[in-house]
Amino acid sequence: MSHLFWLLASAVSAVTPEPPPVVTDMAYAAPARLVDIGHGRKINMLCVGHGSPTVIFDAGLGDQIRAWATVQPAIAKITRACSYDRAGLGFSSPSNREGTSENAVEDLHHLLVAAAIKPPYVLVGHSLGGMYVRLYADKYLSEVAGMVLVDPVSEEQGRRYHTLDPTTLTADTELANYLHDQCIPAAAKGFERGSELMKKCVGEPDKHFSDALNVAVMASFARPQRQRAVWSEWVNVFSLSSDQVRAAKRNYGEMPLIVLTRIPQPQGSPEIRDAKIRLWSELHDDLARLSTKGVNRVVPDSGHYIQFDQPVAVIDAVREVLGIAAD
Repeated sequence: MSHLFWLLASAVSAVTPEPPPVVTDMAYAAPARLVDIGHGRKINMLCVGHGSPTVIFDAGLGDQIRAWATVQPAIAKITRACSYDRAGLGFSSPSNREGTSENAVEDLHHLLVAAAIKPPYVLVGHSLGGMYVRLYADKYLSEVAGMVLVDPVSEEQGRRYHTLDPTTLTADTELANYLHDQCIPAAAKGFERGSELMKKCVGEPDKHFSDALNVAVMASFARPQRQRAVWSEWVNVFSLSSDQVRAAKRNYGEMPLIVLTRIPQPQGSPEIRDAKIRLWSELHDDLARLSTKGVNRVVPDSGHYIQFDQPVAVIDAVREVLGIAAD
């Protein structure tokens, strides 16, 4: 349906010789701490461990704290590690505002203040979450000690892919319409279990989670407020959200910054596929150059969810950034 449909559902994972252990911790499928950020809204936040800097994990488009279940416990052994659900996702209250970069960053800032989690922070963002944490650093650079961007979205991604292959623009528009016209109404009525519509809108059980955890996560993904939040983030990602990040873009000086990149497997002719693969790498190289200490590392044998397929790569990157930040 779209060259970025993987942003919306469970991970499509690469085959690895030694699969990571299955996650069974039900803390990732239930409210942890519901923090009041004002205006009648609460944000769900899960913090474990102790120490500083605090690592803040931000999930990809339409995802929630479960996205970090394979790496957060390891980081919590060395410092405090917090994941959270954005507005309308997981167990966080929905918002009457659009799902844009600026609104997400404003919510995160209010959350950290209300939860009394003081800087410095190491920000870890996956996919669209990578663009969000960058905007947080753009606005509050003095609070940020380092970043890890896990196969992140770039503010230049939409228009450059649409120029390279105009069919992707049509596909993205079709997906937005599908989410609005099919997924949101179906969620309001209740999805028919096992239906194709449910598979497209909600996804399927993820091999990285236990059966019990998958049941709870799938139920959360099927909620009407989640479907509305997914649609709102999607219709803004390559327009208003990208424009906001582009306008605020700044250099990060010597801040430690690691970009983790998977090798994509795009569709199209051989020439288009090769061009898309080069573009993905170029966009991530550009992000790494925002810091004099920035690096872009390719993670082999991984799908878009590097933290699921190769969690050690993410854990090691966070540890490295923490070590540099402490120097």
